[in-house]
Amino acid sequence: MLRINGLRAGYDRTTVLHDVTLAVPPDGVAAVLGHNGAGKSTLLRAAMGLLRPSAGSVVLDGEDITRLAPHQRVARGMAYVPQGQQSFPHLTTAENLQLVADASPRADASAISDALDLFPVLRELSHRRAGLLSGGQRQQLALARALVTRPRLLLLDEPTEGIQPSVVAEIESTILSLAARGGLSVLLVEQHVGFAMRAASRYSVLEAGRVTSSGEGGTGSEAVVREALSV
Repeated sequence: MLRINGLRAGYDRTTVLHDVTLAVPPDGVAAVLGHNGAGKSTLLRAAMGLLRPSAGSVVLDGEDITRLAPHQRVARGMAYVPQGQQSFPHLTTAENLQLVADASPRADASAISDALDLFPVLRELSHRRAGLLSGGQRQQLALARALVTRPRLLLLDEPTEGIQPSVVAEIESTILSLAARGGLSVLLVEQHVGFAMRAASRYSVLEAGRVTSSGEGGTGSEAVVREALSV
């Protein structure tokens, strides 16, 4: 679904990513792991078109999208959930979802309802302002907002970071079920190795902007990944 080839990107004169190559399988999950500062968020920003690479390419389902703007990538079925449980805090939960649906060329009449089915607590909080939700609820809203766009490829930047354990379990379960049902590929940046390896069919470990380890996912690879991260 997504192929990143020899990607080099950074900020001003500082190169963060050095010739990164990885692939996200169709209807599968590819996990990217690494310590803080390894370049994981930069990789997602470059994949989404928020950061222009200085070298390399980004290919979505056979189409080179390296030079496309973010909104053009969204129109082709990409969605991005950055860190920070982002929402429009002064709008209600329902208004946040409706705003995204109205702006999305891929959203249909049932998109909001389908997203709320995945996060039932948001139905109960539909009239509450997003700024008054808990951190876990805001993260669920951020995921629901992305899913309203009916993506083919979902980019997730540490979706369980800073979330209470009970909500982490719900978010993990939802992501695993989405990946299992088909029709959606996921590029997952995650600090929780156990969850990442349960979800992923492929993994890559980033260190100082370079891929230092990669292979097939699954719990059988968890020890290998933990060893790679301990170096």
